[in-house]
Amino acid sequence: MSATPDSARPPVLAPPPDSARPPEFALPPALSAHAPPEARGMARDAVRLLVSRGRQAPEHHRFTDLPGLLDPGDLVVVNNSATLPAAVRLDRLAVHFSTAREDGTWLVELRRRTPRATEPYGGGEPGEWLPMPGQATLRLIGRETPRLWRAVLDRDVPAYLDAHGVPIRYSYVERDWPIDAYQTVFATVPGSAEMPSAGRPFSTALVTALVARGIQIAPITLHTGVASPEKDEPPYAERYAVPAPTAGLVNLTRRNGGRVVAAGTTVVRALETATGEDGRVTASAGWTNRVVTPATGVRTVTGLITGLHEPRSSHLMMLTALAGPGPLARAYEEALREGYLWHEFGDAHLLLAA
Repeated sequence: MSATPDSARPPVLAPPPDSARPPEFALPPALSAHAPPEARGMARDAVRLLVSRGRQAPEHHRFTDLPGLLDPGDLVVVNNSATLPAAVRLDRLAVHFSTAREDGTWLVELRRRTPRATEPYGGGEPGEWLPMPGQATLRLIGRETPRLWRAVLDRDVPAYLDAHGVPIRYSYVERDWPIDAYQTVFATVPGSAEMPSAGRPFSTALVTALVARGIQIAPITLHTGVASPEKDEPPYAERYAVPAPTAGLVNLTRRNGGRVVAAGTTVVRALETATGEDGRVTASAGWTNRVVTPATGVRTVTGLITGLHEPRSSHLMMLTALAGPGPLARAYEEALREGYLWHEFGDAHLLLAA
């Protein structure tokens, strides 16, 4: 692998061993994945895979190596949420539909359109009506957070998005890609505003290879909301479901000494929400506000497949809880040094308990 030039290689500021802080670093623009790997001449499962095992030196692999990095009897838990074309473009604004509520309203983010993508927009007033494409109307009810509005569209939102929406795209992705580029092979339950991207490198052939090696795969559902990179914010409440068969497999795998590997931080969030005081996972569904940090710890999973995350993000706090601050800092130093790619179309990271 070619190393990143020294001038483009900002240092990771590794915290002291007794600190619970995640690594701090600056992300060079050149390390943002600007397009899907397929557009770069690669299969989706051919992205690079950084492997962290406790205090051992990080290893470099391809995602296709995953079956050999896990053992028979291990369990991979995946998110089967499918991505919605959740962005609707107006003349000067874009509306990002984030989360459906039980009363028929939606949480939405208003974004100002720019030549490259969008940026945060602080305008809007309670009661304001926004004319939308297709002669629809969106009414702003009130702010749910400093960034998200509770709003109501005058028609069925999923059907409207199918007709008028496009996938949410931020400025580091240089052009639009079809919705299929934002779906994983596990996507069967529509509802995510942004792709549960840890599952993207899986292919049908790779899933077959995992199963043939004796590694089980089980689903949960967690519908992701918007996660604008301009804001270092904790995740909002998200709708999730952990079915009884998955809960049973997690408990059985742990009892038999196998590893429970979450394919994504969304899976960790759902499983931690469904874990009781006795450490057992039970069938569970509803809304989760859980934020996994070094203070809360990780009770259920012993491995995590994820992407490479923005500095100061809540995802890095979760990774610190699983790996520890020192090993995680070393892994990110290695990823920066070796030119791994960030974001939803980028490379992957496998963290395993030592």
